Amino acid sequence: MNKLLPMVLLLGLIACNNDPENKVQELRGGANADLIRNPISADSPLDTNQVAKITFETTEYNFGTIDEGDVVEHSYKFTNTGKVPLTILSARSSCGCTTPEWPKEPIPPGGTGEILAKFNSEGRIGEQSKLVIVTANTYPNETTVKLKGVVKE
Repeated sequence: MNKLLPMVLLLGLIACNNDPENKVQELRGGANADLIRNPISADSPLDTNQVAKITFETTEYNFGTIDEGDVVEHSYKFTNTGKVPLTILSARSSCGCTTPEWPKEPIPPGGTGEILAKFNSEGRIGEQSKLVIVTANTYPNETTVKLKGVVKE
């Protein structure tokens, strides 16, 4: 058994193709590497003047009281108040009942856009508070907006 253990470990390493250099190259040149320009790093002083800034007209929307099964939609309008183009990498919700849509193209400095959030109230009775988390080349890199209200039977 003791002779078999080193052989199993060796086969595991070969099978996994555990090449740390390859992993580093994947991370540096991966599919999303050129989408985000974010000059802030641990190696340099914090300079938030050189990043995009997302400024929402409002970060919270109260849809009031609705009937179960209704679908609520709200557009969160924003402006890029930074000095470089704003690139939104993703927008995700805190719940599967809420689906966000966001602009896929970069927003130039001074440009505007909107994130559409759709809330499906099917099976969601009572007070509701849903977050949409926006990930972009901003500092900090995540911004949240909220959708809330009451769903009645």
